[in-house]
Amino acid sequence: MEITIGVQNLAREIVLESEQTADEVAAAVAAALAGKPALELVDSRGRHIIVPTASLGFVEIGAETKGRVGFGTI
Repeated sequence: MEITIGVQNLAREIVLESEQTADEVAAAVAAALAGKPALELVDSRGRHIIVPTASLGFVEIGAETKGRVGFGTI
C-alpha cells in the first residue's frame, strides 16, 4: 500500500510503499499522536522510516494493493 506523509515546514512529502495493512499503519499513527516521540513505519524493502511526531503534518493511507490481473509475462 502507498503511504504519504506530510512533514511541517517541508515542501516535499514522504511517499513509501509498505507491506503493513491499513489498520497497522493507522494504529502506528494513533500511537504516535497519543504520546510517542516518533512515527515509525517499515517500507516494502525493509527500511525503517522515522518521523518525529511534532513534525507530522498529515498521513495519507492509500488503498491496499491487490494482485494484478491481465496479460503479461513473468
